[in-house]
Amino acid sequence: MSFSVTKVDIWSSKIEDKPGSLAKVLGTLGNAGANLDCVVARRDAAKSGSGIVFLTPVKGAAPRKAAQAGGLALAKNVATLKVEGDDEAGLGGRISAVIADAGINLRGVSAAVIDKKFVGYFGFDSAADATKAARALKTLASPKKAAKGKR
Repeated sequence: MSFSVTKVDIWSSKIEDKPGSLAKVLGTLGNAGANLDCVVARRDAAKSGSGIVFLTPVKGAAPRKAAQAGGLALAKNVATLKVEGDDEAGLGGRISAVIADAGINLRGVSAAVIDKKFVGYFGFDSAADATKAARALKTLASPKKAAKGKR
């Protein structure tokens, strides 16, 4: 199995839960030259009329300036790893098990497979947890090796 693990910065903002709110954020960033890899947006179930958007990456001076002007900020309360590579059956379960076996709780996960490639964004409560998870994921070298683990 071949995959890479990279720490990524997540930017976030509250948005209104109404038509066009996400389009405004994404349009502002696109006009500034941002080329995003991942966008997750959802309603805030606890606050009617409100939502939140998470996105990555925001690279370069113009995109960062546009992000900040649009109310986006670096999400300092969530450390995130981007895990990507060749997809195979059971991979999500093996990745999750390796993280759990290291005693690390996941804060959130967003993942997808396109063609035969997967990409997942794994959120943690602290940078220390993300670092520990990245080390643990390096042990996930093959399906046979993972099957011999604790789970």
